[in-house]
Amino acid sequence: MRPISAAMPQSRFRRLRASPAVRAMVQENTLSVADLIWPVFVRDGVGLREPIHSMPDVNRLSVDLVVEAAKEAADLGIPAICLFPYTDASLKTVGCEEAWNPDNLTNRAIRAIKDAVPQIAVMTDVALDPYNADGHDGLVRDGIILNDESVAALVKQALVQAEAGADILGPSDMMDGRIGAIRVALEAAGHKDVAIMSYAAKYASAFYGPFRDAVGATGALKGDKKTYQMNPANSDEALRMIERDLREGADMVMIKPGMPYLDICQRVKAMFGAPTFAYQVSGEYAMIMAAAQNGWIDGDRAMVESLMAFKRAGCDGVLTYFAPRVARLLGGASPV
Repeated sequence: MRPISAAMPQSRFRRLRASPAVRAMVQENTLSVADLIWPVFVRDGVGLREPIHSMPDVNRLSVDLVVEAAKEAADLGIPAICLFPYTDASLKTVGCEEAWNPDNLTNRAIRAIKDAVPQIAVMTDVALDPYNADGHDGLVRDGIILNDESVAALVKQALVQAEAGADILGPSDMMDGRIGAIRVALEAAGHKDVAIMSYAAKYASAFYGPFRDAVGATGALKGDKKTYQMNPANSDEALRMIERDLREGADMVMIKPGMPYLDICQRVKAMFGAPTFAYQVSGEYAMIMAAAQNGWIDGDRAMVESLMAFKRAGCDGVLTYFAPRVARLLGGASPV
């Protein structure tokens, strides 16, 4: 595209900003409730709502309250909810066996939500870190994160989530080859309609800290995740990762974190045209909330502006902890 405009005074860009009506007519991007996926944290127990101090207004919820959250999401028009488990330390092992227990927290929550709110899409996290005594997304031996052995474990985890009724699987582990292996296993098991949203470009980021608090992984993690998550300095590599995952059977792709990687979002959408999502991660959320609580920024305006940035970069949707708040602000349907 080559923009053409007359010189002043024939051309005055401010004419198209002069009133709310005119601004709305020429607005290039819109944000709607349909763009949102709400990540929620589930814990064991009944009637429990446990605040996460590094994520203001976000709580760990027992399964019964996760169901209530799903009902709230459906009432607000939010199309999907994404589950992350807070696993008791006694269930974390080096073999991560709890990951494919059909009755683990995630699978119980999936069944409860689908029984109560069948119209909402349930997305899950496919990774071993919530169940790993070493805190890593894959199996660990002698300090090395094992790729192929981890993929086999992730396939078992994905199958029990699909069996429980998950609509979308979100492999966030970043092991090589896991999308193809999961897709083949889903087809063989008859789960041909279960979608995969691959965390295809997930960076080894400093913005994940509050999330690790939320799932109880902060103290468990031994070392770092730089051997399998991406180097923040790389962008061409992200395109190779996306292409590989699409070829292996991913239906949708995700960039994580979000705002620091808008350039990746834009390049991915422009190059592949596939459904492209971003995760506005815990650190991004916490920064906006902390600044708003200190009176340094307008929280609602910053929230909407941050989400609009994803749409401007070409994203089809965003995983965000702001989902219910922005949905209420939008009135459930009207885009901004």
